[in-house]
Amino acid sequence: MPHTLWSTAWQDGPAGEPPGRGTDVVVSVTEFVTHRPWTTLSVGAAGLRLRRTWPQTPGAVGMWLWADVRPRMDRSGSITVWTTREHLLGFVARPDHRRIVDAYRGRGTLRSATWQTPFAGRAALRESARRLLSGADPWPASGS
Repeated sequence: MPHTLWSTAWQDGPAGEPPGRGTDVVVSVTEFVTHRPWTTLSVGAAGLRLRRTWPQTPGAVGMWLWADVRPRMDRSGSITVWTTREHLLGFVARPDHRRIVDAYRGRGTLRSATWQTPFAGRAALRESARRLLSGADPWPASGS
């Protein structure tokens, strides 16, 4: 059965679009699979709260939040685009992000993939992330 993913609209970060096509960006895709499907709603709400501060996040180009719409709806996460890996790491270390990770530790399984790629437009980035999330492409090792 094909995966249908719901996602929020693209939200710009303060970095906006990279200077031009071909400029390297860092893409990060996260997936959180809850142990109990009813936890997914609170995970999504936490992501939406964190999204409110996105426009002030240094180095953020843009993001989408996503959720799997299969009957159990136990998968959700984000697709984020950054100017540098250091900016991504700065976001991961932020206290509000760490609170969410700590709150859901042990309540599901988190995986992520990060890669650097030349910017070829939002549609191309979103498609590569959707292929990963749908299982059409394998998950690369984090940091590759």
